[in-house]
Amino acid sequence: MKGLRFERLGRDRHYNIIFHIGSSYVPVSDETIDELKAQTLLSSERFLDFLLDKVGYTSYLKDQIRTELQASGDPMTQMTVLQGAIREL
Repeated sequence: MKGLRFERLGRDRHYNIIFHIGSSYVPVSDETIDELKAQTLLSSERFLDFLLDKVGYTSYLKDQIRTELQASGDPMTQMTVLQGAIREL
């Protein structure tokens, strides 16, 4: 599946949530999710910067996230969707 999305795998696991970046993914800690949730009211642009800082911990991941956002057609709409999805996790 293409695009960016979060998926909850369960509870009481080392990593309960993964972040899909196109056909790959990275595990995301509960602490990082809590930090992202606290910032979901930022503008899309500022939230993207925050997301890149928290989830894109390597230059490769940051590039992959940006590439996937560009492929979605409207990066800021995609970020708004992600902000809403994070609130629901």
